[in-house]
Amino acid sequence: MQDTALRIPQLAAWLSGTDIGLLELRTPEGTLRLGRLGDSIVELPVEEAEEPELLPIHAPSLGVFLHTHPLAAAPLVRIGQRVEVGQTLGLLKIGPLLLSVTAPQPGIVENIPVDDGATVGYGTPLVDLHPL
Repeated sequence: MQDTALRIPQLAAWLSGTDIGLLELRTPEGTLRLGRLGDSIVELPVEEAEEPELLPIHAPSLGVFLHTHPLAAAPLVRIGQRVEVGQTLGLLKIGPLLLSVTAPQPGIVENIPVDDGATVGYGTPLVDLHPL
């Protein structure tokens, strides 16, 4: 944003030569908003974007929630990991059956509130996903 900050006067001059009422520039470093106030160009406050709510992934049945496959050592997902649609987040063990618990949409795993090996009921929140 430092490079952008040095260019604000140039951007304001270009904007004043047009009939554009608002210029919003988004960069990886931040957002800059320039708008008209009468005949002058001023920097406007950036509106804070609302954080999307966490999407809880619920148990589709009762069973034992597993973070890892019984034949693997590594967990299927970790907190902070990005996941895609259909990616397995955990397993629900119902007798000898292992049922995949999958991501309904892309997101980042925010929390796994259920311990590995915990018995869960239908609808128990298993994973909190931050939607992308």
